[in-house]
Amino acid sequence: MKPEPSPAGRALEAAQAALAAEHAAAYGYGVIGARAGGARATQARESYGGHLARRDALARTVRELGGAPRPAEAAYALPFEVRTPADAERLAAEIEDRVAGAYSDLVRAAEGPLRREAADALSAAAVRAARWRGVGVAFPGLTERADEAQRAQHS
Repeated sequence: MKPEPSPAGRALEAAQAALAAEHAAAYGYGVIGARAGGARATQARESYGGHLARRDALARTVRELGGAPRPAEAAYALPFEVRTPADAERLAAEIEDRVAGAYSDLVRAAEGPLRREAADALSAAAVRAARWRGVGVAFPGLTERADEAQRAQHS
């Protein structure tokens, strides 16, 4: 049986997972930006910039927690083919849901200023998801975890 990580170890693991989510988000927004049009293209650029800033901040956080920041993958598998502006919007909402889930884990694992930063990032991802989707969710970050748990039970 694997020993439970220390609180600092849990925070580092959660920060690494959030960093990985930000890397994937930046990649995804490259695809979204190529397919979105008009105001949505501007929204995609702004979201992309926000994810890059959070990614860079998380890389610093990981180093401060004693870890080596996880590098980005060369490419990421998208959950579906993105051909139309509607597909791009759906992908953006899904990316933000995944980012919110990663930050919800970091909120649970972290303390102090890092917990506040993670809560801010969770909130920002939830707002972006709602804007892309046109509706919000009651408990951002938790819905995705419930869906994952349900899928795992049925696997």
